Amino acid sequence: MNSPKHVAIIMDGNGRWGIKKKNSRNFGHKKGLEVVEKIIDASIEEKIEYLTLFVFSTENWKRPMKEIKYLFKLLDSYIDKKLNNLINKNVKILILGDLKPFPVSLKNKINKVQRLTKSNKNIQINMAINYGSRQELINAINKIKRKKLLINEKNINNHLYTKNIPDPEILIRTGNTYRISNFLIWQIIYSEIFFVKKMWPDFNEYDFKKIIKKFKSINRNFGGLNVSVK
Repeated sequence: MNSPKHVAIIMDGNGRWGIKKKNSRNFGHKKGLEVVEKIIDASIEEKIEYLTLFVFSTENWKRPMKEIKYLFKLLDSYIDKKLNNLINKNVKILILGDLKPFPVSLKNKINKVQRLTKSNKNIQINMAINYGSRQELINAINKIKRKKLLINEKNINNHLYTKNIPDPEILIRTGNTYRISNFLIWQIIYSEIFFVKKMWPDFNEYDFKKIIKKFKSINRNFGGLNVSVK
């Protein structure tokens, strides 16, 4: 039974869930954040080493500024309330993405979280913030060219945000949407992809553990053949 080291999640459906509940999109984002903590705990129980969460994409800037500001406020508040809890749980936080466009105060808080948790070993949470996979690849190739290195698989891997992080064995997308949305397109070539009909605020630790259990039953050949096949 293969236990995954790395699980990546596209946490889709917060806004639609909020509207469906006759409330606001922001209400859905707030409820979705509560699910994050449950999935972190479930990941620790399952002994997953890396959990990558798609928090804010490079395309999310197209949303209304009121919603974007609320998302920033939500992240800011989460750091204030949960930093000590993350430290006590021995959680390491790493940001994947470009923080330059973010408000200075929020950038400082995010960098503080990374600094204070960098030696933690229980699980590494990769937060993809202002992340786009195409931009990640362009940045990596430009760095390689500036260093006058060969453009090959090894050098690309070494210049991605995910350097030194194993590729995810599992990609989960909630929200009844069947696409990748510019997320880890280089890293997920051999990921087992699970599309979930539930919106993210309805997703729970039991759904998560069910996917982990299903993954453990999958025979992964990576383009080869099972030795028992003749």
